[in-house]
Amino acid sequence: MKLLVVLSRVPYPLEKGDKLRAYHLVSRLARRHEIYLFCLSDQPVAAEHVEHLKGICHHIEVVRIPRWRLLLRLLTAPFVRLPYQVAYFHHRHAQRRMDSVLATFRPDHVLCQLVRTTEYVRHRHDLPRTLDFMDTLSKGMERRTETAPFHLRPIFRAETRRLIAYENLMFDLFDHNIIISAQDREYLYHPERGSVAVIPNGVDLEHFSPREAPKTHDLLFTGNMNYPPNIDSVVYLARRVLPLVRRKRPGTTLLISGVDPSPQVRELARRDPLITVSGWVKDIRDSYASARLFCAPMQIGTGLQNKLLEALAMGVPCITSALANNAVGAPPGEAILIGENPEDYAAHILRLLEHEDERARLAESGLRFVRDRFDWDRSAGMVEELLRAGRNG
Repeated sequence: MKLLVVLSRVPYPLEKGDKLRAYHLVSRLARRHEIYLFCLSDQPVAAEHVEHLKGICHHIEVVRIPRWRLLLRLLTAPFVRLPYQVAYFHHRHAQRRMDSVLATFRPDHVLCQLVRTTEYVRHRHDLPRTLDFMDTLSKGMERRTETAPFHLRPIFRAETRRLIAYENLMFDLFDHNIIISAQDREYLYHPERGSVAVIPNGVDLEHFSPREAPKTHDLLFTGNMNYPPNIDSVVYLARRVLPLVRRKRPGTTLLISGVDPSPQVRELARRDPLITVSGWVKDIRDSYASARLFCAPMQIGTGLQNKLLEALAMGVPCITSALANNAVGAPPGEAILIGENPEDYAAHILRLLEHEDERARLAESGLRFVRDRFDWDRSAGMVEELLRAGRNG
């Protein structure tokens, strides 16, 4: 099959969730199908990253969108009634490149990741199309509205309404729709959301596996540290949970590891010498291996937290919110611990830090769970079944 995959980012290196999902699914689909990878990029892309992807896909095209075009497009977005997240990524020169690819490659199927990319094939009713919603952008925006500064809330509410309408439209236009978790499927506002195929992420169990290393940090949080739900979560951890822990364990340390930390995240380390903000690290496994506990008190956001899967796979005991675990599905109290408020999180952290045998029990159970449930080959196989179904699945 000739498969055209449309992405809003170049899916390598693997420092963000959408890249991770795209990379692992595409690399497996490319074993049996001819893949044309069409990627948008709002920043320069290293030549070695493109070369790496060329070793996986048969064809790749990266369309660079300069910053001035992005700003101009956002100014015109209100007049074309597109959500800002869609308008940001849709540009005439990129559309011309897409039209050329469609004419020369002549794909049997088009796979779009996120509604950000669907405008490029919106009117191609002659082609079978599958949309990977991945998560529900409208729900994520709706949650951000609740915590946004007062002056930004009207803009966020308007964007939420536009995203809901646009997600529903794309739902109807595409032949197949997939999403990352049953929880996110329920967040869709479309009346036929039950028909969406749930295809979870996997975890690379050969890459992420338990590793012996000195424990130089008590607590760890990882992720794209410029992503609002991650910023919200780690600020909550540092300012509301950690002070409670330190009443009994004054020297408790926290490592915040991940690409592109925001000024708000960097400020946490400036104010507290026991908090380390590493920024991008060459091998994130070093961060996981250095920590006694992984804590992700996610309060907003959607999707499946890859950070939790990776930590579980590396045998690190995990504490998170019900919101995050609903997508993962780990048995609370057995493979993962759930907090509802700062006091809950602090109590879990203190108990695990004080009892090594309890840490070992939770880590072993979490590792067993993730090995049984999350497999990239199985997820890619589910995607392949839909693609082969064409328009009759």
